[in-house]
Amino acid sequence: MTTTTAATDSTRTIVTGSKTGAPARRAGSRNREQLISWAFLAPFLIAFVLFLAWPIVHGIILSFTDQSLTGAGGAFVGFANYAEALADPVMWRSMGNTVWFTLLSTVPLVVVALLMAALVDRGIPGQWLWRLSFFMPYLLASTVISQIWVWIFNPQIGAANNILEAFGLEPIAWLQNPDTNMLSIVIATVWWTVGFNFLLYLAAMQNIPPQQYEAASLDGAGPWRQFWSITLPQLGPATVLILILQILASLKLFDQAYQMLGGVASDTTRSIVQYIYEAGFVSYRFGYSAAISYVFFALIVIIGVAQALISRRRKESQL
Repeated sequence: MTTTTAATDSTRTIVTGSKTGAPARRAGSRNREQLISWAFLAPFLIAFVLFLAWPIVHGIILSFTDQSLTGAGGAFVGFANYAEALADPVMWRSMGNTVWFTLLSTVPLVVVALLMAALVDRGIPGQWLWRLSFFMPYLLASTVISQIWVWIFNPQIGAANNILEAFGLEPIAWLQNPDTNMLSIVIATVWWTVGFNFLLYLAAMQNIPPQQYEAASLDGAGPWRQFWSITLPQLGPATVLILILQILASLKLFDQAYQMLGGVASDTTRSIVQYIYEAGFVSYRFGYSAAISYVFFALIVIIGVAQALISRRRKESQL
């Protein structure tokens, strides 16, 4: 009898101990999983804080000071930099130049890319060569592109003026003339970056089921009707993506304009990014430069929100 009771108590102790130990083991396992998760996230979080979050916060702090590149200043000036920026005619002229460049470059970068993708998608001979030639300029550095087009637009020996003279037209000082220097930068930019948009359009076209074209052909639809009624409607999402990417890229105009004009600022080509650079690294006004950059950032946010609202309303109207 005593032996049976002792065995029962021992069994109860073992069972109870196993039940109380299971939650502890599960908690320890969860803690280890969390530690492993944080260990994997740590490199990204460190890079995010060092290269994105802290520069943004530091830039906001700088915009409220009179900090100079030379190390002088640093006193808190409140919203004085923002008030000066909003009243600065050069800043608004630079903003206007940036918007004008965006309008001039976005339309051909969408239309030309669409035509190039349509030609390749229709199965013209030598597709690999066309794809390579259309996309290759996008792989080149901005310095290379700028130098190529500086030669092309050279008033004396450039290919652009040679073409004009072949048609009996007068030569043009493309980069020196304020009436044509922005157009010259747009032409160089379109040639340089259209390959990326071409690739996006081509990928979208090749995802359209071929059965739709076969059915349209049986109904008597020609190539143009197929393109207008089948291809274009299904390229809507790709077009929206290309427009957003292109607008954001064009608003950051700096490299090619600065290099093609030899760093000389012009009232017709100075972009807002170049003006930010001049305020910070030429005039040594870091605080004012930071304020201009955040005014520009606010305008980009407004454009992005407007684009999102327009896209949402368009989707709701289609439902």
